[in-house]
Amino acid sequence: MKNTAVLLIDCPDRKGLVAAVSSLLYRYGANITHADQHQDHEAGLFFMRVEWALEGFDLSAFRAEFQTTAAELRMQWHLKLMSNVPRVAIFVSQHLHCLVDILHRQQAGELACTVPVILSNHDNAEPLARFYGVEFRHIPIKSETKQAAEDEQRRLLSAAGIELVVLARYMQILSPEFVAEYPRRIINVHHSFLPAFVGARPYHAAFQRGVKLIGATSHYVTAALDGGPIIEQDVARISHRDQVEDLIKKGRDIEKAVLSRAIAWHLEHRILCYGNKTVIFD
Repeated sequence: MKNTAVLLIDCPDRKGLVAAVSSLLYRYGANITHADQHQDHEAGLFFMRVEWALEGFDLSAFRAEFQTTAAELRMQWHLKLMSNVPRVAIFVSQHLHCLVDILHRQQAGELACTVPVILSNHDNAEPLARFYGVEFRHIPIKSETKQAAEDEQRRLLSAAGIELVVLARYMQILSPEFVAEYPRRIINVHHSFLPAFVGARPYHAAFQRGVKLIGATSHYVTAALDGGPIIEQDVARISHRDQVEDLIKKGRDIEKAVLSRAIAWHLEHRILCYGNKTVIFD
């Protein structure tokens, strides 16, 4: 893991913000390895991500002084250490392609996290979890037991110290109470290019419509169903020769890609949310 710190900032836009942050880091001898910023001129907001090496850097003293600067400039800020490895829980139903992709990328070192537990309302992912050495919990869900099942899920997440929940084609709706417990820490992948062709059979609907593009969307989960801040989207071109099976195959490839990118960007602290939008830093 990189021995670096990441500072994420959003605040009202004004002159001198970049200079204020960079000059303070310079005074503490920071070796800045990455810096990026964005202005939303219509909203009058400024966003910044800066990453620097921690060798020989007094992080505690910097944090204390930066708090004063941040208060003066009305900054909302987060200071993250890249050496901290987040604990991620994966929720899945019957479609396993996204789960397979996440587990492979995590084992290959592409996703800087640990996966202590996989939870599912079906049991077909258990052999896969066993292969990767991840605890598997099968919690069936019926309408009359949904609340009890969710209570058990939340208890397991708390006991495992989970910091991020990934819905890898988990075909159940989480309650507002569940979502509120993990604000901006639940990532979902939607099997269409939102907002279009929502529902249980999006590729069939797209096929009937004769579309030339299909897509997938990864977003943070909020109480508004499929209405949370969008992190990543992608599309694939469709021709008249493609049948439903071809759309499903292409769609699953897109789902895996957009979900893995969204997870990676979250783990690397590259996302800032404001309103119902996101800034994704390079």
